[in-house]
Amino acid sequence: MLLGTFTPVMADDLLPYIPEAQERFSETQGCVEETQDMRVNHMDYILHQRDETMHKGIRDKQHSLVECINCHVSDSVDAPRVSSEKHFCNSCHTYAAVSIDCFQCHADRPVET
Repeated sequence: MLLGTFTPVMADDLLPYIPEAQERFSETQGCVEETQDMRVNHMDYILHQRDETMHKGIRDKQHSLVECINCHVSDSVDAPRVSSEKHFCNSCHTYAAVSIDCFQCHADRPVET
């Protein structure tokens, strides 16, 4: 009897809101790596880039956090901050219950490079 009182929920409603990227890496590729690869390995890329920069002085744009933000986050004055679930990074991290501390030091909005 109770089964008839529930409204069905579409599976898409359970997924996080993911904002569209502001730019494309190239005409044929949206991001610096394939989407599924980035979903799984982006933290490894960011940590490797951090180590290359901090320990060896190598600054490559391909996997830099600054470039991720510049591409995936709007530079509009009313764009969501990292505390919002609509911010590109926070949208998935909130969904996955993952705490991020990148923005204690790094900007959560695009910066000129």
